[in-house]
Amino acid sequence: MLARISGLAAMALLAACNNSPYPTGAARDNTLYLSFDERSPRYLDPTASYTAPEAVYTYQIMEPPYGYHYLKRPYELIPRAAERVIKPYYLDAQGNRLPDDAPADKIDQSVYDMPVRPGVKYAPSPAFAKDAQGNYLYHHLNAKQLGDKRSPWQFEHQGTRELEAEDFVYALKRHATTRIEAPIFGLFSEHVVGLKAYGELIRQENAKLLKGLPESAPDKPFLDFRRWPLAGAQAVNKHLLRIRIKGKYPQWSYWMSTIFLAPVPWEVDLFYAQPGMAEHGLSWNQWPVGTGPFMMTEYQQDRRHVMSRNPNYHDDTYPCEGMPEDGPAGRLADCGKKLPFVDKIVATLIKERVPRKEMFKQGYLDMPDLERGDWGVEFYADASDSDEVAAFFKQRGFAFPRSTDPNNWYMGFNGLDPVVGKGDTPEHQLRNRKLRQALSIAIDWEEGYGRIFKNRGGVTAYGPVPPGVFGSREAQPGFFNPVTHKRVDGKIVRRSIEEAKQLLAEAGYPDGRDAKTGRPLVLNYDFMRTVTPEVKAENDWMVKQYAKLGIQLDVRATDYNQFQEKIKQGKHQIFWWGWFADYPDAENFLFLLYGPNSKSLHEGENVANYQNDEYDRLFKQIQILDDGPAKQQVIDRMVEITQQDAPWAFGYWAWTGQAFQGWVHNGKPSIVIRDPVRFYRLDPARRAQLQADWNHPVWWPLLVLVIGGAAIVWTTRRSFQVRETATARGTSAPTGRDDALVASATSTAPGADR
Repeated sequence: MLARISGLAAMALLAACNNSPYPTGAARDNTLYLSFDERSPRYLDPTASYTAPEAVYTYQIMEPPYGYHYLKRPYELIPRAAERVIKPYYLDAQGNRLPDDAPADKIDQSVYDMPVRPGVKYAPSPAFAKDAQGNYLYHHLNAKQLGDKRSPWQFEHQGTRELEAEDFVYALKRHATTRIEAPIFGLFSEHVVGLKAYGELIRQENAKLLKGLPESAPDKPFLDFRRWPLAGAQAVNKHLLRIRIKGKYPQWSYWMSTIFLAPVPWEVDLFYAQPGMAEHGLSWNQWPVGTGPFMMTEYQQDRRHVMSRNPNYHDDTYPCEGMPEDGPAGRLADCGKKLPFVDKIVATLIKERVPRKEMFKQGYLDMPDLERGDWGVEFYADASDSDEVAAFFKQRGFAFPRSTDPNNWYMGFNGLDPVVGKGDTPEHQLRNRKLRQALSIAIDWEEGYGRIFKNRGGVTAYGPVPPGVFGSREAQPGFFNPVTHKRVDGKIVRRSIEEAKQLLAEAGYPDGRDAKTGRPLVLNYDFMRTVTPEVKAENDWMVKQYAKLGIQLDVRATDYNQFQEKIKQGKHQIFWWGWFADYPDAENFLFLLYGPNSKSLHEGENVANYQNDEYDRLFKQIQILDDGPAKQQVIDRMVEITQQDAPWAFGYWAWTGQAFQGWVHNGKPSIVIRDPVRFYRLDPARRAQLQADWNHPVWWPLLVLVIGGAAIVWTTRRSFQVRETATARGTSAPTGRDDALVASATSTAPGADR
């Protein structure tokens, strides 16, 4: 008993000496520690992945042809998997080459001849492993050979090979798949020569392969895109990729910086298509394979993800140029050094925001996460509200760099919904539009995200095009949305609730009740996250905005994966959404309202399922226009259309900022740049020292425990001694009773015989 109590006390003592959530000594490892919330990402497959939580992983693991200079602003394209950034050349309808300044209406094709960086190799994967005869070891697995493996690292052999132009061709073809959600296929098929017809071909070929199989079958025969050529993409040779684009489309260069153009090796696609793989969690969505600086080495669903340094990563160096402020900020000190600096990235699930902030303040997170661009804004708001907090942050050396980047947050209305959507008849469309306009007036973004929720706030938006990109008038004096605002005494103010109520009555809902039935109007708010205490206040505030019109807003919150499934099926009504720019061009925001890009109908990114014929026609125009007066005029008209139609309550342009510990070097906030970790450098020794300084063990509870334990030991021992003494003193009494019993038994024995 004494040994057991002593052991418990020792365990408690050890626990108090280290309150870190990581193993002993982890602070001294060259590992970046961060967190994620809710659940693991749904898609890490480069064909399907299109959300910020997923980009945290995909862009560290896979490399598109292009990227962006880490330090320069405005953003400048740089080569990644490509050897250099190239300009297209133009062909007319007869295939003749045109001058670079040829009119857009004369251009039949834009041709991108992209040289692939030689010598680049994929991260290790069993999909590439071969035997001595050159045969693939794991391309013909059966259930017995697969066994209980649930990680690529459980296979005995790993392999690699060089990146080839054909891998980019395969990646483009793969967008035509019908087996997974391919959100950008609709847009790509409008631009890549032959891709739309290729999609029809693949649909037919896939149907042949699946004939006789149930639709829900987890294992499907391998869909080998190498079998069918695509006119718009070809490997001219091992290191030269040729992509043909219909007409003129300047934004294609930007798309070449997205994960959708990252190379896909057929070997990996085949490996994951084998029977049993999906059931064992072996797929692109858990274990993507790429040529980037990191690779997934641990995947614990909804718990923890680890990316480790890719041992095959090609030569890559830290930039030597930047903006004027980068030198004083120390961001040029690593000029020319080999990347990446860190060996490992560990992301741990922490569901609520407050614990994540506390772990950051304790030093156990190097940065809260990679997904969101508002952590620095939130900490900055905390400091501005309290001198004590500001002094604490300064003493600990936290860095909260902030910037402005193209992004937005808004409330959207599902165009397919009969109440808030487009409507079936002209009369119905007018009524629904007035309802959306009334709601857009009632939501006081200036109050909510300008004064109340400063930690998540920004500047009220008047349209869909963010400041900082060509065509936006948001930052220009005097610009506003005439539907939601008006000019009073030279100032721009939000229209009154009385004006909103008038629109509501004209929509058929006087005082928030249906004019025909008298029933109160109840609208459903499909929120994209589970409601934690941090976001409950925001949702409560939103409910109050609708209540100003007498409308009941019913919050239907789900986790993000469930929300994605709901919008895919078109079952949402009113929703909260944000967009981080794929590339710094107005088209990347205007395409969010382009009809053929509908989320529910065409698996695009138009979550509002908005459709307007004039808007769609103008959208096609901006895709062929270079920056200039003509493009500005088209953008102005498109913004005007959306202001009147109000498919979104436009929300706000969020301030962006990241939070870094003082031992994390080279941190610079950005929404556009999705692969920043390769530039981060850590000082693990300083981290270990400061974690120890900031988290001194609290000894008095241990003292109480030790004293209590000693008291228990003393009491136990004393009781034992008393019992022993009592036993020793009363020895004769028990003996007499035993003798009497013996005597009694002897005397009664004859009687028993009788």
